[in-house]
Amino acid sequence: MLLPEGPGPAIELSAMTLLEAAAAALAFVVFLFVGSMIIRGRRVSGPDAEGNERVYTLNGLALFLITCAVAAIAQVLGLFSLSALHTHFIALFVAANVFAFVLSGVLYALAVYAGRESPGVWRGYFYGVDAAPSWFGLDLKFFSYRPSLIGLALLNASFAVVQYEIYGELSLAMVLYQAFTFLYVLNYFQFEHGMIHTWDIISERFGWMLVWGDYVLVPFFYCLPAWWLVHAPEPLPPPAAAAIVFLFLFGFWMFRTANQQKHSFKRDPNVKIWGRPAQTLDGRLLVSGLWGIGRHLNYTGEICVYIAFALTTGLASWLPYLLPAWLACLLLHRSRRDECRCRAKYGELWERYSCKARFSMVPFIH
Repeated sequence: MLLPEGPGPAIELSAMTLLEAAAAALAFVVFLFVGSMIIRGRRVSGPDAEGNERVYTLNGLALFLITCAVAAIAQVLGLFSLSALHTHFIALFVAANVFAFVLSGVLYALAVYAGRESPGVWRGYFYGVDAAPSWFGLDLKFFSYRPSLIGLALLNASFAVVQYEIYGELSLAMVLYQAFTFLYVLNYFQFEHGMIHTWDIISERFGWMLVWGDYVLVPFFYCLPAWWLVHAPEPLPPPAAAAIVFLFLFGFWMFRTANQQKHSFKRDPNVKIWGRPAQTLDGRLLVSGLWGIGRHLNYTGEICVYIAFALTTGLASWLPYLLPAWLACLLLHRSRRDECRCRAKYGELWERYSCKARFSMVPFIH
């Protein structure tokens, strides 16, 4: 069966393409898994859900750059075209879903077999049982961000390759989108050490919810604007492009600065933020920098980044805006979960912090 996709190549879906996609997806994950084990990197420790220290190897950036280099060399030499990812997109999507469902089942079965207390079959399968599963010494939760984001980067690049193969050039909108998304993924791996101290890594259990999010949602849904850009009907006016660049840079600055300030404070409570010693409440909650203005401005910055992604497609369709709309709903829900968790953890101190940092996600409004 062939699914037509504009004037470009058809998207293939057959038994053979499903088998090819499954083999390719599995090989990709195994490649990254083995690479994560053998590539050297800085080793750092962080707490796990049970309060123990766990050691992580920060080699994600090297792995990302190696993968990009291999893909680029293969593309230039004609050994492999990234457009194949576009052609096999539906088959890869199906394969990724099967992989996520099977992996979630394996994780549940192994946790129960190891004697972990399960909240029930369905809740245990959906939310997970083990908060820190590891295979061959590799933390699976920490590792899974790698196929998630590196897969997203490769899928995004495939859309640019398809546009170039069809039209002989890249549109301004496609260039901006590729630059934005590549910088976003690159910076994640530059800041990979910060993930060790996040709620997801420390406390969330690893079940279908996170597994499907890593292996399906992020790589296959976050590239939604790129679908539209391949055959975008209208060029992006330069003034609009400049405004989108400004929005992206502002959001990226807010997102990364907030996370960096929090991480720096956790490493060194005496750190300087914006040129002044960090101010805190009882030495526990940071009230300097962006954290003295709002409680979740890192989420606000990330939403701005994804709005910029969607805006590169113009206003001809609402479909690309499903991505920032969904992310806004997700982060709003997460901010409320964070509020509940922090209120339970810090008690009266959190109420004092909420009075100091009065705004949640939108300064002077919300």
